[in-house]
Amino acid sequence: MTGDTTFAITGATGRLGGRVARRLAAGGVRQTLLVRDPARAPDLAGAAVATAGFGDGDAVRRALRGIDRVLMVSAAETPDRVEAHRSFVDAATEAGVRHLVYVSFLGAAPDATFTLARDHWATEEHIRASGLDFTFLRDNLYADFTPDLVGADGAIRGPAGDGRVAVVAQDDIADAATAVLTAAPAHAGATYDLTGPRSLTLAEVAAVLSRAWGRSITYQPETVAEAYRSRASSDVPDWQVDAWVSTYTAIAAGELEAVGDAVEVLTGRPATPLEAVVSSIVRTRQPW
Repeated sequence: MTGDTTFAITGATGRLGGRVARRLAAGGVRQTLLVRDPARAPDLAGAAVATAGFGDGDAVRRALRGIDRVLMVSAAETPDRVEAHRSFVDAATEAGVRHLVYVSFLGAAPDATFTLARDHWATEEHIRASGLDFTFLRDNLYADFTPDLVGADGAIRGPAGDGRVAVVAQDDIADAATAVLTAAPAHAGATYDLTGPRSLTLAEVAAVLSRAWGRSITYQPETVAEAYRSRASSDVPDWQVDAWVSTYTAIAAGELEAVGDAVEVLTGRPATPLEAVVSSIVRTRQPW
C-alpha cells in the first residue's frame, strides 16, 4: 500500500491526529509522531516520536528530514497561529517533504464569517506558494463537540438563528485523512469539504442530544449583542470571544450548511450521522 514511503503525523496527542496515527499503525505503516510533549505521545507499533512545536523551525526540520508525506493538523488557537503554521510549512519544505495534507476548515476564505477560518485560508495560501504537493481537508464543525455547546442549564445559546450546519464526525475525518495520506499522489492539489450527511439547525442538534441523554436540551437564539454580553465574564481575550460568537454567525450566514460527498468518496462509506456520534459519547460521559 505504501512501500518505502515515510509518514509524519502532527497533533498525535490530540483527538484527530491520534485517530489517524492509530489507523496508520493498525495498517502496519511506520510513522513519525511530531509532538510537543513526548510523554503524552501514544505508544504505537512502528511509530517513532519527535519533539517539535510548529514554531520551532530547527526542530521541525530535524524531525521531517527523510519524510515524504505529512499530516498537518492545525495548531491550537492562538493569536500567532498563522505565523506558527507558516514556520512549519517553511521547515517542511526545507526538510524535503513531498506532500502536505493540511486539516483546514470549511469555507476557508479571507472574508469568512468564522474568524478562525481566515487563519486557515492564510495557511492554505502559504502552502500553495511553498511548492509542496498538497491536499486540503476542509472540515465542518465537529459532531463530537456538539455536547460541549450545551450550558449547565441544558441550553445551547448563540446567534445562529435558523441557520444550518452539517457537523462531521472526527472518525470520518480520520478515515478520510488516512485514505488521502496512503494514496497521496491521487489527491495532489485537491480540496475536500468534509461534512456530515445532513445539515441541521441548532434546534435539531438540541433535539438529537435530548434523545441521546434523555433530558430536555433546547436551543435559545441570541442576538449578536446578547452573545457578546453573555460571554463577557469569560476570562479569555477578545479574539477568542470573537471566534466563539462567529461560530454561530457563520451558521446564521449559511456558510456551514452545505452537505458534500467527500467523506463517502474518500472512505467508501456514508458519512456518520450526528445520532450515531452522540450515542457513542453518551456511553462514556455526561457533559453537563
